[in-house]
Amino acid sequence: MDVNFAPLRAWDDFFPGSDRFARPDFRDISKWNNRVVSNLLYYQTNYLVVAAMMISVVGFLSPFNMILGGIVVVLVFTGFVWAAHNKDILRRMKKQYPTTFVMVVMLASYFLISMFGGVMVFVFGITFPLLLMFIHASLRLRNLKNKLENKMEGIGLKRTPMGIVLDALEQQEENVSKIADYISKVKE
Repeated sequence: MDVNFAPLRAWDDFFPGSDRFARPDFRDISKWNNRVVSNLLYYQTNYLVVAAMMISVVGFLSPFNMILGGIVVVLVFTGFVWAAHNKDILRRMKKQYPTTFVMVVMLASYFLISMFGGVMVFVFGITFPLLLMFIHASLRLRNLKNKLENKMEGIGLKRTPMGIVLDALEQQEENVSKIADYISKVKE
């Protein structure tokens, strides 16, 4: 599997004026989920840069706690993904309620980190960047280029780190997964 990094999007596209942001329709969870997944894939390098800056600042102030927090979150996430692949009830929860699944991972990480101290490092170094990514991905309206890039990612023409994480969470745009299923049937 060849992994490519998505290009860094122009900052005026990433965070322009309020004309490209809108409140999601909370009644249509599927549409909201598609918007979040689409934006996470399209702006993944921008999110990585913003998160790296925040993590660097917090890591500079408290390096041991930041490393400990990162290790705990990665281990808990890996454990939950492994368990979700082996337990049907967790698999359904991960697919139907991805936000709840991520919140459970973060809460479990929080409780483990609270045993070692460094809770504020966890909150500001790990959770806050994730929260900012989720808020931006929820509010940012998609454009045509965004949708096209995500379709290429979804049908396997392009693999990126965020695509791999979203696959582990079993989150894809509905239309993209239909196209991918069709293409795999044609290949057979």
